Amino acid sequence: MSQPGSTIVAPGLAEVVVDETVVSEVDGLNGRLSYRGFSIHDLARYATFEEVLYLLWHGDLPTREELAALQRELAAHRAMPEEVRRVIEALPRSGEPIDALRAGVTALGMTDPDIRDLSPDGIRQRGLRLAAVMPTLVAAYHRLRQGEQPVEPDPQLGHAGNVFLMLHGRRPSATQEAAFNCYLVLLAEHSFNASTFALRVTVSTLGDLYAAVSTALAALKGDAHGGANQRAMEMLLSIGSPDKVVDYVEESLRIKRRLMGIGHRVYRTRDPRAIHLMRWSKAVAEESGETTWHVIAERLEEVTANHPYFVERKLYPNVEFYSAPLLYGLGLAPDLMPAAFAISRVAGWVAHTLEQLAENRLIRPQATYTGERERPFVPLDRRG
Repeated sequence: MSQPGSTIVAPGLAEVVVDETVVSEVDGLNGRLSYRGFSIHDLARYATFEEVLYLLWHGDLPTREELAALQRELAAHRAMPEEVRRVIEALPRSGEPIDALRAGVTALGMTDPDIRDLSPDGIRQRGLRLAAVMPTLVAAYHRLRQGEQPVEPDPQLGHAGNVFLMLHGRRPSATQEAAFNCYLVLLAEHSFNASTFALRVTVSTLGDLYAAVSTALAALKGDAHGGANQRAMEMLLSIGSPDKVVDYVEESLRIKRRLMGIGHRVYRTRDPRAIHLMRWSKAVAEESGETTWHVIAERLEEVTANHPYFVERKLYPNVEFYSAPLLYGLGLAPDLMPAAFAISRVAGWVAHTLEQLAENRLIRPQATYTGERERPFVPLDRRG
């Protein structure tokens, strides 16, 4: 980006390629996404989250034996250590679940005697522990703030089924489990997004995995990233009815209010994940009989797809747009949604940790100074 005698500044690192990756490919112009060469459409239709987790960490889909071993390990690590349970119980009930998750991840790291093991096997072992227990942390905090006791995981259920069970205290229907599994698959990885890049910066300092995941969680919380699903659902709730969508869109344009879930930093077409989230949002809504929020989302997409403002700027639904009504239909309060995102994305975070450490170099960009120079220092007694 720099040439002798000149400096190119790229705010937000727009269009800057900072490294290579084999974990995932995002083709924003054509609306394509793949994990290690596998189309997101095939993975969304046919894979479990556990298979995707194995793929991202090991480079290929697991055999039956490898998958069974991974499932056993996840089941063995889902329970919270007692010290971590006490931390979750002591947190203010007024906070957001993603912040409770961040506290829980930090506490979990403090119970790990091998926290600084940065070998590939060590990272995978710690990653497995995090992937297994993060849903337990989120669900426990959510139930405690509702005045209910945490629900223990069920070793007979898969990852998606256990998340639902621990949140709600009951097993999911087949549709609910498949829908949440698809959500986890679709959100597991997305190249150098903000939280993943933040994680890689921390990893590059040779910080431990728990610290890196805590960094990623902090970045994920923002409304311009993982917090967008919460804001998208709050938008749907604010609209309230399909017949109010047009007025809401026009008012938003007039007052320059952003439509949450519309538009993406990379995609210049419809987010490839949206088609699957839309399908499962509809299926979950129809099973429950509460279709209002899904119908509002569909109507909102229809209106924006035919509105000159959005067409000219190539603003289409992103992954959060249908994530919101889907997760709401699965019984997740809006402020639980960023934490649900994290439960999935930890799979990609661990894969990027492994990749960063394989040929590590400290991530330390430069900045162009534009402030004042050579200012005289005035002693305190002469400053008035």
